[in-house]
Amino acid sequence: MKRSIFDETIKSPLDEEHFYYSKDGLIIFTEKYHEKRGYCCQSKCKHCPYGFPK
Repeated sequence: MKRSIFDETIKSPLDEEHFYYSKDGLIIFTEKYHEKRGYCCQSKCKHCPYGFPK
């Protein structure tokens, strides 16, 4: 059986703390992930902690 790259049964240590999946299967990064990364990518991220317009 082939697994989808969006298979929510596959977990990693970063799950839930750093990202989650939208209803469409897209990865949504959390504010904690962005803070750990340390800079704003200016991609209008949903949880941007740096004040860039969403």
